[in-house]
Amino acid sequence: MSRLKHVLLWIMAAFYVVAGVMHFARPEFYLPMMPPYLPWHGPLVFLSGVAEVGLGVAVLIPALRPWAAWGIILLLVAVFPANIHIALNNVPVFGAAEGAGIWNWVRLPLQGVLALWAWWYA
Repeated sequence: MSRLKHVLLWIMAAFYVVAGVMHFARPEFYLPMMPPYLPWHGPLVFLSGVAEVGLGVAVLIPALRPWAAWGIILLLVAVFPANIHIALNNVPVFGAAEGAGIWNWVRLPLQGVLALWAWWYA
């Protein structure tokens, strides 16, 4: 693995671990993201945090890396409806007083970039 790819792997892993830990530390930041048609908002926030931490750690283990990378891609697909909900309804997230407007829509294709980043390690 090239040096750049190795550094980016660690950055990606840290991103998912930190994001996952934040699901436990500040669940109120994530609850508004949940579309109203989904049940059990609190447990789903907790479950997605567990998945992010677990996959972030697993992607650093060479034997698990391809599986973890595919897991990250599936996680991004699973949370995409929440991102659409945020964009369509201009939902304020991460403790903001109001929604981010156009930036909610910019966030949607960035999910594809994150998926491609993970796929690089699959």
